[in-house]
Amino acid sequence: MNRIHLCMCRMSGAEQKFIDEAFAEEWVVPLGPNVDGFEEDLKHFILDGDPACQGKEIAALSSGTAAIHLALVLLGVGRDDEVMCQSFTFAASANPVVYQGGRPVFVDSEPESWNMDPVLLDKAIADRVAVTGRKPKAIIAVHLYGMPARIDEICAVGEKWGIPVVEDAAEALGSSYKGRKCGTFGRFGILSFNGNKMITTSGGGALICPDAESKKRAVFYATQAREAYPYYQHEHIGFNYRLSNISAGIGRGQMTVLEKYLDHHRRLAGIYQVLFAGMAGVKYHANPWPDADSNYWLSTVEIDPEITGCTPDVVSQHLNKLNIETRLLWKPMHLQPVYADAPAYVNGVSEHLFDRGLCLPSGPWVTPEQVKMIVDEIAYLISSQSASLT
Repeated sequence: MNRIHLCMCRMSGAEQKFIDEAFAEEWVVPLGPNVDGFEEDLKHFILDGDPACQGKEIAALSSGTAAIHLALVLLGVGRDDEVMCQSFTFAASANPVVYQGGRPVFVDSEPESWNMDPVLLDKAIADRVAVTGRKPKAIIAVHLYGMPARIDEICAVGEKWGIPVVEDAAEALGSSYKGRKCGTFGRFGILSFNGNKMITTSGGGALICPDAESKKRAVFYATQAREAYPYYQHEHIGFNYRLSNISAGIGRGQMTVLEKYLDHHRRLAGIYQVLFAGMAGVKYHANPWPDADSNYWLSTVEIDPEITGCTPDVVSQHLNKLNIETRLLWKPMHLQPVYADAPAYVNGVSEHLFDRGLCLPSGPWVTPEQVKMIVDEIAYLISSQSASLT
């Protein structure tokens, strides 16, 4: 059968209209009408109607990584500055700290959402102040796999210490916490439109800014920090982080089906949750609290090898033979060789999840019938392992 992917982008049919307009106007370079329109579409979806988001602006960029980097630039993170980072995440959440000459300090997760533990964060900051004599410059918290973090508590820790929060919602477009969209709680919010995210611009991202002036500065740095002179003058180091007008046209078309895709991901999550409910040794990662509303970008499970006789890797290999794509959970940053010397405050949660977790297909091409087949195959494998042990 055709391969079942984790989350592969699917076109709405409206993208071509915006792309054709860009070609007709010969506006195929970075920035342009589609970029402006895409930013307005995002504002309407994320910010409009929420009094807590009044005054916020959104800058479309070339990637989510670029958005994190620019957030750190705007916060003044520089050489030897420390930034508190979630350990259980993709490397792009932490790498921009190093771009700035700073040092990531990793904080482990709490077991309910799998995201940054605010209690451990508070203790870690206190220890960093005691060790270094100065506060970390920023906190980067992540909504992993679309699951909302305890972001209000994390922001409260940041407020207590006077440290701004950068909210990595790259995987959480459409997720909300206490009725408020993820990405809008921190000083800055991060979105990603990579080819495997909720929607795509082929490759792109966005920075949710606290005000118009911050957006203006972000766009300034994203366009090589060229000063307002009749000639090229540069007084700051800038970057080429602009989004193209063509890519933004794809994004505008994708925005027309975002609500549909969110409904689809959540529907598949509900089916997974019901089907796994009676399977011993397999736990589906569902919303841990009534206030959390995940987009279920990826559906994830914990597999207990002592009960099932299977490790996540064994399950992954079995499904791969059936042309079904899966992915092991992120290897925590504090275990990555590149960050072996970085300070880390761990409690064992992310290492436990890395050993037991698996991501399952959840994207717009995945059907309910395929979800049932995937769960049936996992059940078959577990029963086979049990039979072989007896």
